[in-house]
Amino acid sequence: MTAVVELIAAKKTYGQVDALRGVNIAIQAGEVVAMLGPNGAGKTTSISLMLGLRQPTSGQARLFGLDPRDARARSRCGVMLQESGVPELLKVREILEIFSSYYPHPLPVATAIGLAGLGEKANARIDHLSGGQRQRLYYALAVVGDPEVLFLDEPTAGMDVEGRRGFLDGLRESVKGGKTIVLTTHYLEEADEIAQRVIVIDRGQLVADAPPAEIKRRVAGKTMRFAARADERTFAGLPVQHVEIADGRVRLLTNEPETVLKALFASGLELSDLEVTGADLEDAFLALTSRAEDRRVG
Repeated sequence: MTAVVELIAAKKTYGQVDALRGVNIAIQAGEVVAMLGPNGAGKTTSISLMLGLRQPTSGQARLFGLDPRDARARSRCGVMLQESGVPELLKVREILEIFSSYYPHPLPVATAIGLAGLGEKANARIDHLSGGQRQRLYYALAVVGDPEVLFLDEPTAGMDVEGRRGFLDGLRESVKGGKTIVLTTHYLEEADEIAQRVIVIDRGQLVADAPPAEIKRRVAGKTMRFAARADERTFAGLPVQHVEIADGRVRLLTNEPETVLKALFASGLELSDLEVTGADLEDAFLALTSRAEDRRVG
């Protein structure tokens, strides 16, 4: 089966900087994939190669088995970028009518407006929309062509809680319709909730590609939180993958919480308000993208 989206040994170099270092990714039809990574990790470069916005220095990018720049591939894609640069003086309905004309089998404009939750703003000018409403408009522009694959770059940025909830409900409907979705987000709870696969890129390399539950099982098993007067030297030599200390509160990731607690008590550290929980996707992300020398304190 030909993958919908592929990077094959993809490398991308900017001068002396290796943005991607031989990344292999294959996304099948109907999959919902979240791509995560710290700023500058190579996530945006990967998406740019997939969309044909940039070309790999070596290796390949394929979209529906074609060069991503091929119009036959592009006509089957919808893309939601963080800032789309649409004409400010047009109305919501007008810009969607223009965009729908670019596709062979678009959705009715009213349907796209409904999916984006913009019914009350259909006749509003774009320059009168709030930040969250603009994000909904960008989503409507991405889906109006009824694409087979959707690329969504930080889709809920700028939305309030209610707006995010409504957007995610609409996205689930797209998933039920069998669309392939490639999502980048800094809201890791969204990735955990929606994605079937999570791909983590760090320093230009693929460091994880698995269902969210598997990624959470693979890394530090427990998160410990407590109040204590401590600094990073307190945890030197202990089996700890990540430590955060702020305002007298400590948060750390470990596979051996009993060993850590025993050592801390033996050292005479006074701690209170102790909480030990299973690692969530954010914890896993932090553990995967911490520099190797930081993964064990000391």
